[in-house]
Amino acid sequence: MFVLFAVLVALIPVIPAVVYLLQNGKQSPAKALSRLVTSFNTFNFLLGMMAAGMIMVWLASPSEVLAAGMAQEGGGADPYITLAAALSTGLASIGAGIAVGGSGAAAVGATAEKPESFGRSLIFVGLSEGIAIYGLMISFIILGR
Repeated sequence: MFVLFAVLVALIPVIPAVVYLLQNGKQSPAKALSRLVTSFNTFNFLLGMMAAGMIMVWLASPSEVLAAGMAQEGGGADPYITLAAALSTGLASIGAGIAVGGSGAAAVGATAEKPESFGRSLIFVGLSEGIAIYGLMISFIILGR
């Protein structure tokens, strides 16, 4: 089960490349493949590195260490608590980054055109940043159980 999940997570960065090849490879597959390799997307690279790191930590962590940690806590803890806390923080941070990217660019544009709108645009950027704090609070609640 763990290996299947790790393989599926590792395939996530490959999906945009496959979609690109399917869309642009109809006329010239070789040209589409060379264009994909030469214009390597940084987002796909970072996503692949995160997936590879998660796979390495998950598969390389010895079960004796995990069992010793559970024995020290009392043995009744769910082994997926840390994974749930990490996912809540990570996904909230990714969502906050996307939200701040959009609202921050709009705030700078609005402030450049109308300087008196700085306060209102700062509130929207702050609300976007709050998403990451909510995810961190949820992970603390999860780990506190």
